[in-house]
Formats: sequence, C-alpha cells, structure tokens
Amino acid sequence: MTVPFPPDPHRPRPPQERPVHSSLTYADIKTAAERIRGHVRPVTIAHADPGDRPYALHLALELMQHTGSFKARGAQNFLLAHREEGTLPAAGVTIASGGNAGLACAWAALRQGVRATVFLPTTAPKVKVDKLVGYGADVRLVGTEYAEALAACEAFATETGALASHAYDHPLIAAGAGTLLDEIHGRIPDLDTVVVAVGGGGLFAGVATAARHHGIRTVAVEPENCRALDAALRAGHPVDVTVDSVAADSLGARRVSDTAVAAARQDDVRTALVADAEIVRARRALWDDRRLAVEHAAATALAALTAPDPHGATDLDGAGRGGATDLDGVTGSGGATAVGYRPAPGETVCVVLCGANTDPTDLTHIPAGA
Repeated sequence: MTVPFPPDPHRPRPPQERPVHSSLTYADIKTAAERIRGHVRPVTIAHADPGDRPYALHLALELMQHTGSFKARGAQNFLLAHREEGTLPAAGVTIASGGNAGLACAWAALRQGVRATVFLPTTAPKVKVDKLVGYGADVRLVGTEYAEALAACEAFATETGALASHAYDHPLIAAGAGTLLDEIHGRIPDLDTVVVAVGGGGLFAGVATAARHHGIRTVAVEPENCRALDAALRAGHPVDVTVDSVAADSLGARRVSDTAVAAARQDDVRTALVADAEIVRARRALWDDRRLAVEHAAATALAALTAPDPHGATDLDGAGRGGATDLDGVTGSGGATAVGYRPAPGETVCVVLCGANTDPTDLTHIPAGA
C-alpha cells in the first residue's frame, strides 16, 4: 500500500510561473526500453539492512552499468534512434559532457561504428578522460564549466555537420534514462519512493515520468551549491546558476532542462538540497559499509536520507526517524537549508546510485597513524 504523500509546504512557488511543457511521455520510455534491450545491463538491486530504520531501503546499483553510469541508456537510445532514421552523419556524433555522458556517447558510438568527438571542462577527472581515450574518442578540454564545453561543442557541430547529442537536455536521452525506473519497479513492485540526484535533469525527468505512470513518488536531490532545479522552481523557469560542489563534475549543469522543471512541478515530486559534507559522508559510508566506490553524484541521492535531522540523528547512526518530515530549501539570505527526505514508517524507498566514475584513492587511503 502506498504511503500517503502530503503536499510539500516548502516547495518553491513563485507568484508567476512561466508555462513549461514536457515533451517526454511514458510511451517514449517504453519505446526506448524496447530499443535498448540487449544493449544495456539490467539494473542490480540491493536490499539494505533495515537496522533501526522504520522503512525499507533498496539501492539501485546503476554504477554497474556499461561505462559506469546510467548514461549508457540514453546514449544507446539516442544513437539507435538516429540509426533507425538514417540520420547518422559521416562526421559522427559530438557531445559536451562533465564526463559520464561523454563516456556513454563514446562507448555507444564505438558499438555503432561511429566517430565521437567529446568536449569536457578542464575540471573533468583524469579517470574519465582516460576512459574516453580508451573508447577511441577525440577528447577536447575547454573551459572550467559545462556551459563552456557545450558552446565549443555546438560550434564544432555547426562547422563539421556532426550530430550533436546532449548530456541531458534531449527527449531521447531522458527517455533512455527513464527505462531505469521501469526495471526498478519490476524488481520492487511495492515501491513507494525513488530518490535520484539532479544535475541537468535528464535522469530525474526520465525517472519521474516513468514513476508517475506507476504511482511512485520521486525525490530529486541537489548539492546546495549546484542547484539549477531549485533555482528554476523559484524563478518559475530555468535560469543560470553558479556551480561549486564536490559533485560538480557530474551534477554541475549551470541550467536545468525545461523537461525537468515540468516534471518537478508535479505533486508526486519533492526536491531537496544537501551539503557537500553530507555527500562526502554518504560516499564514505557506502565504501566503509558495502565496499561500493561511487562518485559524489551517486552519494548525493543517498545523502538526502543520511543527512542529520534537526535533532542530530542520522540513518548512518542507525536512528529511525519515525515519519515523513518536510524538505526545506534555502529561502533567501539567511534561510534554512535542506534537511533531506524523511521516509514514513512502512515506506519502501529505492535510492539510485547513478555512477562510479571516480578516483577511489581517497576512499582506500588510510591516513598515517590511523
């Protein structure tokens, strides 16, 4: 039985919201699922030891996907759809990416026998750059933020005729990502809530669209200093934001997609902000407790559950919360920051661990004297 999900009193509601219409439907996600079947790995689900938690927790281990993240789903859907239409140019495909989308694009292009040119910010982790080269991609490092790499990518596509893909803002990409939720629902038919991290919004939009079809609520989680979705909801439309977070290499989109904004306005969606310190703590816990080496973007989703509540207890401390409490966002200068999501007793929750393209040395290194 689905746990009641009351309206969020803290959801940003500007006086004038600009109409934002989603071009993504559940039918798109079903089509994507048929298209990519056999090209991607079915998600692995791990049940978390309940401990003292009053709710059931599952982890969707999408970090085990091809290329180490969920992005393989959208990349395959994008290229396979264009191959079906006969619209793959000789110049190949190009994409701007903080890393994971570029990896997925290069991998899918290699599988399809297509050239791939990938633009990344200079801040992209070396482990991701090295993997791109391994997939045979032409890697070009431009600027320090995703937006700068995107501008260079768009210019390249115009000059060469290459097919421009996108890290998140394309219906084929979002539909591919949404196939993950159908797989999760198939494994956890009594699922109440899915928790996902948000950068540009491709994963969130796809998952939320599929979740709504199944009557499942979605919790969208952002780092406090990479809050493009939160800012868009407050402004009533997508706006540019500054990005400065430990998870910025994957979640550092300066502007969220219209599709994500439309999805976030639905009543079955909650949004949350989490501090970098809690992201780091959740990532460390996944390694210490489960030997899962995830990137900070993946830990961002879990941090919504493990961040301290106002009374100081956390799920990492093994303390149950006893009910659903609100998600509070920063509400202007001096406002209160997010405390995360508190599942209700009996609620069944799945956290998507979306990627593992990380340098694990900070997890495995034992300080001298420890």
